[in-house]
Amino acid sequence: MQRMHLHLVSDSTGETLEMIAKAALAQFDNPDVVRHFWPMVRSRQHLDRIVPSLAASPGLVLFTLVNPETRARLEEHCRQLGLPAVPVLDAVTAALEVQLGEEAHGKPGRQHLMDDAYFRRVEAIHYTIAHDDGVGWEDWEEADILLAGVSRSSKTPTSIYLANRGYKVANIPLIMESPPPPALFGLRRPLVVGLTTAPERLVQVRRNRLLSLNEGTETSYVDSEKVREEVQFARRMFADNGWPVIDVTRRSIEETAAAVMRIMQERTDRPGEGGEDGEGAI
Repeated sequence: MQRMHLHLVSDSTGETLEMIAKAALAQFDNPDVVRHFWPMVRSRQHLDRIVPSLAASPGLVLFTLVNPETRARLEEHCRQLGLPAVPVLDAVTAALEVQLGEEAHGKPGRQHLMDDAYFRRVEAIHYTIAHDDGVGWEDWEEADILLAGVSRSSKTPTSIYLANRGYKVANIPLIMESPPPPALFGLRRPLVVGLTTAPERLVQVRRNRLLSLNEGTETSYVDSEKVREEVQFARRMFADNGWPVIDVTRRSIEETAAAVMRIMQERTDRPGEGGEDGEGAI
């Protein structure tokens, strides 16, 4: 397979550009790609400094530059070097201009402005970190979402991902020998979601966790029958309380979070109908 150089040129942090490139590359089988990342390119001088690198490692150039002069100069350099250059947001921005009936502002990094949404996201992250693993149950009513599940069912990473999307998330491990606080069953504001997984997969994840900590694996924590009982215990609790359930066995953290957000949106669209998925796993 031929190696390809991919240049990502952005006038902001480049986070959006990286996500687009990652999503597009995921459609190919193990492409041999060398990424060159050029963030915060906002001046002619800065752009001119990266041109030698474009010439030394010719390849595809993806860019998000809103300044017309900087953008035109990059496109001219690419023409001279014979490099394809793709403005990845142009089609979307143009479509939005038509639908919204106004022109885009053309200011770099507007999605990173420290507006109300930014501060809500920061607050959500602080809340989520402080309410991990059953801690701070007295404040659970302040949460947007509460994730419940047995140990190693991806509650914490999913919580952090959701927090970065602006949701206050608490999570609690369900332990057969230690009942959860009664507050869990009386929550009114938060959406409570149960996370479940295949016992066989859970044993594997737990075993790997113990090995990474240099701990022995001769424990009930990874006993197949004991784990199966834990999962059944959790699923009964989900069903008894009508909580929606998500099976994370074959889901990435992003996919699990997307499923949670979908349930959250459905709850918002149809208030009073939360928990309708409690009879089966998503």
